[in-house]
Amino acid sequence: MLDQLPVEIVECIVAKIPDTDLIAVSKVDRVWWQEVRREAYKRWKNYATTIGYVQALGKPFKKGNVDWITFEDVNDFYKRWIDRLTEDQLYIMEKMLKNGMVVDPQERETIEHALSEHRWGGDPWRLGVE
Repeated sequence: MLDQLPVEIVECIVAKIPDTDLIAVSKVDRVWWQEVRREAYKRWKNYATTIGYVQALGKPFKKGNVDWITFEDVNDFYKRWIDRLTEDQLYIMEKMLKNGMVVDPQERETIEHALSEHRWGGDPWRLGVE
């Protein structure tokens, strides 16, 4: 039944699927695979953009211009937020890589490096959140 839905409906369904289940539905057929791939790239880009926004929001908070306790609280908050977004983004990237959705060699190399950095406790995007 799922392999007979119009593409427009598939797009709407795929957009509502959580990250953890997204790649699994790509197994239905080629149309679903293409829609899941498109949605995964979109989510990957959204995570990257959000990480950039969060990093920019945290820049005004330096030890010199806020109270020490406030700085620690704000810094911890931003670090946790970026860490969560990074984990979500890397999850999508890893699943895409394992399911053959990444065809560009440069993207493949970027993903493999980022996953390696993250596994060893590094900062894959070189955000330098202190």
